[in-house]
Amino acid sequence: MAAFRFGDPLMPAKLLAEFLGTFWLVLGGCGSAVLAAAFPALGIGFTGVSLAFGLSVLTAAYALGPISGGHFNPAVSFGLWVGGRFPAAHLLPYWVAQLAGAIVAAAVLYVIATGHSGFDPSAGFASNGFGPLSPGKYSLGAAIVTEVVMTFMFLIVILGATHERAPVGFAGLTIGLALTLIHLVSIPVTNTSVNPARSTAPALFAGMAYVQQLWLFWLAPLVGAALGGLVYRMIPQHEIEPPVVGRPSS
Repeated sequence: MAAFRFGDPLMPAKLLAEFLGTFWLVLGGCGSAVLAAAFPALGIGFTGVSLAFGLSVLTAAYALGPISGGHFNPAVSFGLWVGGRFPAAHLLPYWVAQLAGAIVAAAVLYVIATGHSGFDPSAGFASNGFGPLSPGKYSLGAAIVTEVVMTFMFLIVILGATHERAPVGFAGLTIGLALTLIHLVSIPVTNTSVNPARSTAPALFAGMAYVQQLWLFWLAPLVGAALGGLVYRMIPQHEIEPPVVGRPSS
């Protein structure tokens, strides 16, 4: 029986890049929340965690983006597909790689965190939640609006920063800063998802209460990403104003 082959000969490399990038995002972002956010007297707090998520995606984007496109997020892949930037046939393989990377990162973080005698994963383990599981005890409705709007704007930024007319070389920085801003705004509401893989992995270790709320952190980011892709496609893609090329000839 012939071995299974991807239609794209570069797909194994792309999937490895997505695995590693999502691994780094979850380990860096969730790791900062679990290990460093509330460290006695020196904790980095919400600001530090926001920066950690942004720096994780920024560094992964520059290191691995040239290989796979640097999605590291099922919602981003979905939004890019809706926006006409990503083939539908690659969605499922990318999602599998992203989920695998996130779960392995959460497992590594769990091993590290259990080295502390007072560690209790049921306290949250950087998981996302609403109602009693929200850091600020925000309602389901607030959580839905937050995740849809934040993911929507994240896709707008990604699509704009990676447009062929955008300044070359700045996409990773722009996207990383956008994710930092998103976390600064929304950590108190849902602990910030905008990424179903990032939400799924820690929830598996935090307990059933968090797993039961995962539906929101798949549905809302996917809806927000789809809206972002649709809206960006409606923005004119041609040159709205001609470039300035010098003085007209006399």
